[in-house]
Amino acid sequence: MASGTALIYDEEMTRYKLLWVDPACKIEVPERLTVSYTALQKQGLTQRCVPLPIRQATDEEILLAHSEEYLEAVKKTPYMSLEELMTFTQQYGDVYFHPNIYHCAKLAIGATLQLVHSVMTGQVRNGMALVRPPGHHSQRSAASGFCVFNNVAIAALYAKKHFNISRVLIVDWDVHHGQGLQYCFEEDPSVLYFSWHRYEHQSFWPNLAESDYDSVGKGRGAGFNINLPWNKVGMENSDYLSVFFHVLLPIAYEFDPELVLVSAGFDSAIGDPEGHMCATPEIFAHLTHLLMPLAGGRLCAILEGGYNLTSLGQSVCQTVQTLLGDPAPRLSGLNGPCQSALESVRCVRAAHRQYWGCLKHTAEAPVPEPSTKRCRLEEGGGEGPGVPAQKEEETQEVEWPEPKPRPAPSIRTAVAFPAGVEDSVPEGCLHVTGTPLSQREAVKGLRNPDLGELKDETLLQSLGSVFSLLDKIGKEEIRNGLAVVPDVSIATACVVQHAVTSLSDRVLLVFLGDGEVPVEVTDDGKVLAVQICSKEPEDRKSKYHVPVCLKQGGGDVPGFLQAVLGLLLPLAYGYDPGLVLEVVGEGSGVGEGALAHLSSLLQGLAQGQTVALIQQDAEGETLRATVRSLMGEPVPALGPLGAPLPENTQAIEEQRRRLQSQWGLLRAAGDPGTAAAEH
Repeated sequence: MASGTALIYDEEMTRYKLLWVDPACKIEVPERLTVSYTALQKQGLTQRCVPLPIRQATDEEILLAHSEEYLEAVKKTPYMSLEELMTFTQQYGDVYFHPNIYHCAKLAIGATLQLVHSVMTGQVRNGMALVRPPGHHSQRSAASGFCVFNNVAIAALYAKKHFNISRVLIVDWDVHHGQGLQYCFEEDPSVLYFSWHRYEHQSFWPNLAESDYDSVGKGRGAGFNINLPWNKVGMENSDYLSVFFHVLLPIAYEFDPELVLVSAGFDSAIGDPEGHMCATPEIFAHLTHLLMPLAGGRLCAILEGGYNLTSLGQSVCQTVQTLLGDPAPRLSGLNGPCQSALESVRCVRAAHRQYWGCLKHTAEAPVPEPSTKRCRLEEGGGEGPGVPAQKEEETQEVEWPEPKPRPAPSIRTAVAFPAGVEDSVPEGCLHVTGTPLSQREAVKGLRNPDLGELKDETLLQSLGSVFSLLDKIGKEEIRNGLAVVPDVSIATACVVQHAVTSLSDRVLLVFLGDGEVPVEVTDDGKVLAVQICSKEPEDRKSKYHVPVCLKQGGGDVPGFLQAVLGLLLPLAYGYDPGLVLEVVGEGSGVGEGALAHLSSLLQGLAQGQTVALIQQDAEGETLRATVRSLMGEPVPALGPLGAPLPENTQAIEEQRRRLQSQWGLLRAAGDPGTAAAEH
């Protein structure tokens, strides 16, 4: 199984720069690359990555995405005088040429392809390429927006050609629209292209009508081009997560990519002179984490933009740390999306409803008059990637705290298995056996204790082992754990009681199955219980108990995923737990594949501090899939998914509407008046 994270960098790609005065291009400097690599060195991350050799791209590879006429024209630039370079540049938009840029552009493509090749052949699991010049604006016969050749477009076409894959997901989180990527793949159903970008109703560069939400692709590619326009600046972590939960991830899971390419532009981070967004560097740890369960973990991040050298270096570090498997930082203070972001989400979901099963039974309609449109049209805007759309933005200075360290325990996963199955402990796991609990200790966590049951020595031994797991998590000796228990209800009650008493003030309980949640869930907020079941629970007294009743329970995999992505994760991120307890109860109906994805996604919370409880008679494959996921191994693909059952979509939507006034990240559609206050 592939392991390791690749990092590609070569100082040679810093050896070109702007040779004349151009306000639009002055921000694209060689230091963008050096500060990114230096930041990784200072964090000790370069030593943990697998270095890959760099090479130049061949003509054949460049011609995968570019015309021969354009390639031949660029080939002449190393021999041009300064005046000739300036003249050559003027035929394109917001880019500059230098005698060494052709050489660097070939290295940028070559580095990207080296990364893709290493991931696709299993030499490494994932990786990042620090390249310059960037690529996502470059078109078939034109340079644009600091980009000469389209690195990611060539990478997608290269992977399709050489590895016979038929589904590639490109996630472009740069703050500018990657129009070059859109033009390359807008008629291609084998490439799903997603871009969010500062748009402001076409007043922000590249000022294209086709950057709006209603450009969904053409012909056979209709539905495979997703544009999420930001129509105001100042978007925050909550806005970015909302788009992932309610737009990108549901469609990406349905698409089922075989490779994920990230056009990793960090001008969408706080402090950037281009984006003027307020999302902190830590958000990129979570965006990366949420994409990693896709495509069997095959993810390649390729640097695009990013012009604040401080936030750029921090954001690159956050991304690489997550690729390496370090626990994601906690995100506090998450609210719902602002009204403008909510309107964009609503418009995108409406535009793509006819193409994707996950949106088929929803009821969104485009926003007739976006709240930001009139004021933007009145203000006007600037042009060019280096020119702000609002003059007052030029003098704004933003400060943000430096990201906290992300230490990881030396042991990731421990297991507590019953006697007789110790030999099945996976390699790399710690096997834990605790001191049996006394009856008195066990009774503390139970609402209606059966003293007869609590005389069972096997049960008391298993509870002692689970408590040992919790204590090791509290001491940061391990990150997560799994316990096989003879009575999952009793174990759940005891674990929650112990956790809220001695480990965390907020516990997220994810309970899969039809049984009664064996915990007293009250309005004090110490426990948030989300139950996915097939029968409506009889007793629900608190807003912190959220039952999601699905026909066929977890057996409707598309419906289960819709509940996880559109309901559970928004609730969980808004709650910000200190511990996650994942319980597989009787009658859950959740297959091992879906369970592995759930376990993987939940590890983005609580700095990865997760305990999974599984009934002793559960199938072995369920156990193995959960352990592998907790250990950070790639989770198996679920295959292309169809539409959820209509009644399940309705049940999920009813719960979302019921709870969205209390949990802001559930706001995805419907009445934009429910949005959070503007940032």
